[in-house]
Amino acid sequence: MVAATAAVPTANGSKCLQQLCKHWSHNLSVEFSPEKGVVVFPKDARGADFPDDAAVTFTAAPDRLHVRIEASADEQLERLKEVVATHLDRFAFREAPLGFDWKEA
Repeated sequence: MVAATAAVPTANGSKCLQQLCKHWSHNLSVEFSPEKGVVVFPKDARGADFPDDAAVTFTAAPDRLHVRIEASADEQLERLKEVVATHLDRFAFREAPLGFDWKEA
């Protein structure tokens, strides 16, 4: 298992978290509240053949959105970093591009 975290500066962390979780809840397993969200990407999401599911956890703070990605492989982790960043920039278009300071966890 590999993981990465980022603290994304935004004044709208809770709003972005909820919009993103609602968006993904149509196709993925999602649980969320205004403060925290968890999205599970199945191992075969987006046509990839990864050995395990991946999970993205969002935690809203007043001035940022904390993101943690746990994946089964480096390639899956890198793909999800791009997916999360692209989607967050789309939902936070007034603040985009958002800064992602990805760190290995």
